[in-house]
Amino acid sequence: MKTVNHWIGGKTVEGASGNYGPVTDPATGEVTTQVALASADEVDAAVRVAQEAFQTWGQSSLAARTKVLFAYRALLDANRDAIAELITAEHGKVHSDALGEVARGLEIVELACGITTQLKGELSTSVSNRVDVSSIRQPLGVVAGITPFNFPAMVPMWMFPLAVACGNTFILKPSEKDPSAANKLAELASEAGLPAGVLNVVHGDKVAVDALLAHPGIAAVSFVGSTPIARHIHTTASAHGKRVQALGGAKNHMLVLPDADLDAAADAAVSAAYGSAGERCMAISAVVAVGSIGDTLVEKIRERAEKIKIGPGNDPTSEMGPLITAAHRDKVASYVKGAADQGADVVLDGTGYTVDGFEEGHWIGLSLLDNVKTDSDAYRDEIFGPVLCVLRAETYEEGVALINASPFGNGTAIFTRDGGAARRFQLEIEAGMVGVNVPIPVPVGYHSFGGWKDSLFGDHHIYGNDGIHFYTRGKVVTTRWPDPSEAPVGVDLGFPRNH
Repeated sequence: MKTVNHWIGGKTVEGASGNYGPVTDPATGEVTTQVALASADEVDAAVRVAQEAFQTWGQSSLAARTKVLFAYRALLDANRDAIAELITAEHGKVHSDALGEVARGLEIVELACGITTQLKGELSTSVSNRVDVSSIRQPLGVVAGITPFNFPAMVPMWMFPLAVACGNTFILKPSEKDPSAANKLAELASEAGLPAGVLNVVHGDKVAVDALLAHPGIAAVSFVGSTPIARHIHTTASAHGKRVQALGGAKNHMLVLPDADLDAAADAAVSAAYGSAGERCMAISAVVAVGSIGDTLVEKIRERAEKIKIGPGNDPTSEMGPLITAAHRDKVASYVKGAADQGADVVLDGTGYTVDGFEEGHWIGLSLLDNVKTDSDAYRDEIFGPVLCVLRAETYEEGVALINASPFGNGTAIFTRDGGAARRFQLEIEAGMVGVNVPIPVPVGYHSFGGWKDSLFGDHHIYGNDGIHFYTRGKVVTTRWPDPSEAPVGVDLGFPRNH
């Protein structure tokens, strides 16, 4: 059986704890790999390696850093398919979806390649008599990233390229459910010339996470995952004096007004709700239909959803793959099975779905729930699977109030032909990312990603300018120099004397 070990100090390091976790092929249900689970001592060893590397990397020139990053970008581009194949094998998403994940991660590498302009400071001259004031940004030291299973390449690339471009060294703790992509990213970084110890990968479970949160050698922690864990990460790491950005869960809404193009809205709802099997924090999981369009919109969504082909991620004809684990599949199914008892109309029931020849895989079909109530479990919880809830509202104002009452505020969208309504929506809605006729408004790399309310704990969003500010700290320098003409007698600097 294949074993995934740690990557520390520029090389593979075998696990020493004796503990291993299973890695399953979601399409077959077969355990194909084991991953080493680090002890607190192993985490400490990785931190010490990163601390030593920081002594040199933190003082390196911007030219040296960007040379590595440009080479890294080229290697990632050349290895897109290889990375995507690792994602599909362990996560289950279809190959095209995995390729899209790599592409979005590459955007942040490209942003990091331009770090020379992002780290420019500011200067004010003559604020007083021969006094100048400048501001600079400097790296923090050793920083850590704890990343989720649903985007095993993209989310790590949202973190470490900017962190190392800013001069930090990095310890990545990826999900133990699909760990191989993280090691591949680190190996390619080493091949690109990143010095040993600058990027390290430590695999593990809660033991490793808790060790990272408490370690005095780590200055900052980035996290993406569920809201309960994000809250724990923020509270614990902050209590240990660390800077924290912890992105949590979501219940993303799509408001559809009566004037919207319903075919376009239905297309968007299907792709946004069921793409990547709904296992993404930016998935649309709730459609709010305004006015009399609800029945027509639900029928259009149903027609499209029934045509989606579900199958193994490495089958080029598959449009949706399995869920990550059997336990998660069963949890998602439980929301559908209980929906009718809580007042919803089950338009499509995807539970019990199997794929011929892959009966042991973690399969579930597409589910569509109509007339969902806001106090039902299917609405309140982040299901993280291919389940779309449809709610009804009589007016625009009622729809906005419904969305704003949600404890989550990650992303949201409006579908309308009315520019005035769209403008009101983007100003009135309480969410960190807004789409106008765009169902999944994930910002491009040079803008920042992050939500509001229970979708974000900490002051900084991820990547973009917020990411750069998170991985650096500001310093202001006030300087006064005497005029050269006032140099002491006997010191000739070539300036005429005025006395």
